[in-house]
Amino acid sequence: MLSREVETQIVNYLVSQKILTNQSLEEQKQLANVKRRGLLQQLIDSQIISENDSVKLLASATKTPYVELIDKNIPQEALLKIPKQLAKEYMAAPFGIVDRNLNIAMLDPSNLHAIDFLAKRTGMHINAYMANRQSIDYVINKMSDNIDQEVTKAFGGDSGGQKEGDPIDQETLSQLEGTDIVQDAPITRALNGILESAIEQKASDIHIEPREHNLKIRFRIDGLLKEVMTLPKNVEPALISRIKIMSKLKIDEHRIPQDGQAQINVADRDVDLRIAIAPITYGEQVVIRILDKGSLSIELSKLGFRGMALERIYEGIRQPHGMVLSTGPTGSGKSTTLYAVLNQVKDETVNIVTLEDPVEYKMDGINQTQINTAVGLTFASGLRSILRQDPNIIMVGEIRDRETADLAVQSALTGHLVLSTLHTNSAAGVLPRFLDMEIEPFLIASTVNTVIGQRLVRKICEKCKVSYQADPAAVEIINKTLETILAKDSQDLERVAQWTGYQDLPLFSNTYQVYKGQGCNNCSNGYKGRLGICEVYSMTQTLEEMLLKRATTAEIQDQTISEGMITMQQDGYLKALVGMTTIEEVERVASEF
Repeated sequence: MLSREVETQIVNYLVSQKILTNQSLEEQKQLANVKRRGLLQQLIDSQIISENDSVKLLASATKTPYVELIDKNIPQEALLKIPKQLAKEYMAAPFGIVDRNLNIAMLDPSNLHAIDFLAKRTGMHINAYMANRQSIDYVINKMSDNIDQEVTKAFGGDSGGQKEGDPIDQETLSQLEGTDIVQDAPITRALNGILESAIEQKASDIHIEPREHNLKIRFRIDGLLKEVMTLPKNVEPALISRIKIMSKLKIDEHRIPQDGQAQINVADRDVDLRIAIAPITYGEQVVIRILDKGSLSIELSKLGFRGMALERIYEGIRQPHGMVLSTGPTGSGKSTTLYAVLNQVKDETVNIVTLEDPVEYKMDGINQTQINTAVGLTFASGLRSILRQDPNIIMVGEIRDRETADLAVQSALTGHLVLSTLHTNSAAGVLPRFLDMEIEPFLIASTVNTVIGQRLVRKICEKCKVSYQADPAAVEIINKTLETILAKDSQDLERVAQWTGYQDLPLFSNTYQVYKGQGCNNCSNGYKGRLGICEVYSMTQTLEEMLLKRATTAEIQDQTISEGMITMQQDGYLKALVGMTTIEEVERVASEF
């Protein structure tokens, strides 16, 4: 928001140059008030001044140096000072180095927090310039998408000096293990560069994969793996040894899998890492799960639950006892949903205890227990112990076997609210899965309150989202999937909005407006972030009777749909129609439903 003094300077200049008259100025002020926006933005929207002119005027009024960078030759040394993702986040483009000062063009040079962070990150004094968006985008587009150059720089251009196949010598090992010099060791700087780049790009996992002649690094971003760099084969021993030391694993063990954990600090926040190392044909593969506490959204509505689906979850967790179950494959957001439920039911009057493998996010006011099979602390044995701790609400990270299922059911029968996850393809598959675990049908019917099935789809980037007319094939599949949901006339719109939770749905039609991202510096191929598509049902008398007859998954699915459940595929297409995701993304994730 501009200060009144700066705004007055700009307005006086425009009036003096006869770009604005006193009458048109008053009209623009009234429009700005009605639309609740700044006067400068209103002048741009009214095309009285261009966005580029507004930046120049703002630079002049704030006495900030202005720079034009399009078609300028930007030194590679300057481009390497800031990762591309960080430059996008702060809209800050490095364009030169003078002595020990880094020149950076910014949209908002008054952002002192950003300048201070970039100064600490680069170890240099920052000279902040003002530039328009086109100039900053021009420089960012010149920056490398991967981190090969950062890592090469960390090794001094020689990959740490090791030859392919050489064992780690004592000097390298002392560098890896030393507490004082470890942060300055080339291999540590390289690993830190990989970790920080992954976190800045909001990756959920890092895959370090040995190949016959090189080492591949891939990031999982928004659910899809993306290769970000290839390292020389001779880097592999030192890099993997450094990861083992960081996660307190055995550096000389190469024959069996090892699991560990570590913590790093990035941008003044702690990030937990879960590390799994396994021997493969050409070495040891490392997968690092990034658990960024700062990125956890713990409101059910923000996770993608709407309408009757959300209401059924609330109904289930309002019960004093019973089970609320979340299901889906690995990486479908089940644990995050349970954390959101815990955040909803958390209260100082209840005792909440969890059993998790691992504890992914630490929550205040909740007693969380980490599973440790090495000492005999399994879900089953831990659940027996928890029941002696006077809990009101129990979260079991996963029901994997009959023993855990039986104990969870017994806990729900004896007055506890139990939250847990299972691995099934759909919500309807949960009840037959319990039958497969030899749990009595009448016990399942008595304890299950609510079942949630979910997947994750990529969200359309809001900064480059555009609408377009759906092609005939897309219209056909939308109509086939949503025929029983979309309103046929305007009188039915309110009922559909209440049922689905979406206010801007179109009428059932032969044409639909859908959305996609064009791709910009803020996103990856038009997508940024993920949200859930879901299906939720509650236990009913009809379902209880079907359980006693050992109904199949297909029969239960048909019954839950007849009782008003919106399937995952239907929920995905509804989200596509209101501009949250794309038709293609729903097809990719939920085409089998």
